Amino acid sequence: MTSPANTTAPHGSLAEAEAFCRAIASNHYENFTVATGLVPKRLRQHLANVYAFARWSDDLADEAERPEAAAAGLADWRRRLEDCFAGRPTHPVFVALDATIRQTGLSIEPFSNLLDAFEEDQAFDAAGVACRYASRAEVLEYCRRSADPVGRIVLGLEGCRDPELLAMSDSICTGLQLVNFWQDLKRDRRAGRVYLPRDDMRRHGVDETVLDGPRASPGLRALLRDEVAWARDCFAAGAPLAGLAPPVLRPAIGMFLAGGRAVADAIERRGYDTLVARPIVGKWKKLRLAARAWWALQTTSSAGSTGPFAGQP
Repeated sequence: MTSPANTTAPHGSLAEAEAFCRAIASNHYENFTVATGLVPKRLRQHLANVYAFARWSDDLADEAERPEAAAAGLADWRRRLEDCFAGRPTHPVFVALDATIRQTGLSIEPFSNLLDAFEEDQAFDAAGVACRYASRAEVLEYCRRSADPVGRIVLGLEGCRDPELLAMSDSICTGLQLVNFWQDLKRDRRAGRVYLPRDDMRRHGVDETVLDGPRASPGLRALLRDEVAWARDCFAAGAPLAGLAPPVLRPAIGMFLAGGRAVADAIERRGYDTLVARPIVGKWKKLRLAARAWWALQTTSSAGSTGPFAGQP
């Protein structure tokens, strides 16, 4: 497989480009097969193309040897994104994504927002800034770029652009980003990144140095209890989407919503100490969540739906 460093590789045919994206998705994301099994076959390649774009962008940002190289790689990748939306794809990922764009009418905005988030992380890294955001409002603004675009892209694959439903999607995606932050406190700290809001840290009397310890202090546990509650509020705000989104997307949305809540539960079971060990949701638990999401759709379909996308194939 071509590495992120070799972004000048010949892009080849559409079939080759699509196979390239499927390989990236299946090799890098353990949830991809489970999630795509919950959507119609016609959407699976589109999801692989979108995931490959996000994965390649992330690798350009995080696998470069120097911040300057990361910045240059992301700038080049943004130019290629713009060329793709102008009908001139120049990389296998963009050859595949071009087909998705033409078939679904996706806009460049969510893809550009994702690159904004990667560039923001790199700018903080280059400046040596660990504690990045002063308030929850600033963290939410970061999530608007780093997480929310993914949900908007997925809804866009089915032509869903209803502002109310997009807001619900944003809430779920933000919640997923938040629990990922709290799950990965130690790993992010080692990478020089702290996503805890400084206001909340001060309120609990902790600073970033507590993340260097072998286990969470009482203050950090109390802080994480509040942060996990924040994520749960996001999930609650977005939960109606699982019954209102286009029907073909509801099982996957339900699975990711349940998965995010399961991570929050795992953090709680560890006493809000994610420094001792990273809380995870096991493979079999994920499969059970997927099965429940699928069954919930069948139950809803047999009972009839009155949502805005009722009757949509």
